[in-house]
Amino acid sequence: MLDIKFIRENKDIIKEGAKKKHIEVDIDALLSTDEKRLELLSRVEFLRGEQNKMNGSIATERDATIRGQMISEMKIVKDELVGKEEELKTVMTEWQGLMLSVPNVPDMSVPEGDDDADNQEVKVWGEKPEFQFEAKDHIELMTNLKMVDFERGVKVHGFRGYFLMGDGVRLSMAIWNYAMDFFSDKGFIPVIPPIVVNRKTFFGTGYLPQGEDDLYKTQDGDFLAGTAEVPIMGFHADEILKEEELPKKYLGFSPCYRREAGSHSKDVKGLIRVNEFYKWEQVVLCKASHTESVALHEEINRNTEEFIESLGIPYHTVMNCGGDLGMGQVKKYDVELWVPKESKYREISSASYFHDFQTRRLNIRYKDENGKMNYVHSLNCTAIPTPRILVSMVENFQQADGTIKIPLILHKYLGKDTIS
Repeated sequence: MLDIKFIRENKDIIKEGAKKKHIEVDIDALLSTDEKRLELLSRVEFLRGEQNKMNGSIATERDATIRGQMISEMKIVKDELVGKEEELKTVMTEWQGLMLSVPNVPDMSVPEGDDDADNQEVKVWGEKPEFQFEAKDHIELMTNLKMVDFERGVKVHGFRGYFLMGDGVRLSMAIWNYAMDFFSDKGFIPVIPPIVVNRKTFFGTGYLPQGEDDLYKTQDGDFLAGTAEVPIMGFHADEILKEEELPKKYLGFSPCYRREAGSHSKDVKGLIRVNEFYKWEQVVLCKASHTESVALHEEINRNTEEFIESLGIPYHTVMNCGGDLGMGQVKKYDVELWVPKESKYREISSASYFHDFQTRRLNIRYKDENGKMNYVHSLNCTAIPTPRILVSMVENFQQADGTIKIPLILHKYLGKDTIS
């Protein structure tokens, strides 16, 4: 959520930002409602003051006739106050709804574009493998090696179901353990958060109200999170942090749940797009500084790039265009891994920064050296998701005999150098 003062003073910038993100929002309606809100607030505060003064006067007035007249006058004030408070409540509800619909302003460096097809490549790393045999896709490779069972997964879960089996599980756990060591060395604190999360926290992170269709909901009205970012951002909600503690860097590990609403015809086979998976997530809270947010954004994205490079998987990094940004994101990078059988790159990580869009909703603040209260800035970036990374790993390191060569860095975690 943006500061209403900032919106009032920069309405044209807000409109252009929403246009760049291809998000429809009525800023004029918001500002009109805001004027009503301020008028009503002023009138309610005046009437409350008058009521308090009258209460004091009535209490000290000894003349019964005058006191009776004052009581009658106070009733008129009270009745108007009750009416204005009800009117204010209605206007506040409308105002809050409009405020939640205002997207964050994208950075000037964000390219124009409608969707992910318009994202801008900013880096390419690694050599794509050239096979001297007919390469297989991850479905065939992993099924043959009994690393996954899709048929029984569909029987139990339904569409997009899967069972990871044997070395599929062992390889996933090797990646998890390596990721914990790798990102811990970067100064991140490992966290396993609750993944059943209340509505307030989803609103705070900006996943509601727009993204509800893609969330699994419990009988109690809570939701299953699609990323550890959501509960970890709620960790410091309504807190005042110490400036010297910033930046705070958390590495969240969790199961993740996404309905993939609207994606029924996309990636219907394999492990690219599934309803439940696991993920390590980098989450950072820093001081209210654009310069610091930008630097940390580059840092956390580079962390994931380095992790991928240590595995030897070819990738490229793209800067997301305006139409591929979410409500709260100021700027985003996607790291995409090479998938040989498809001859294309597939997203494995997203790195975003938000300024105070999330923390203003969640009320996470700190007091600076001058005693001024500020909302912290927030950032997040995928460290690594499983089983999606297995897609690129097994396809890039497949051998002619159908075995999988394991990246050197994982040998000590997996206990072997080949899956056969």
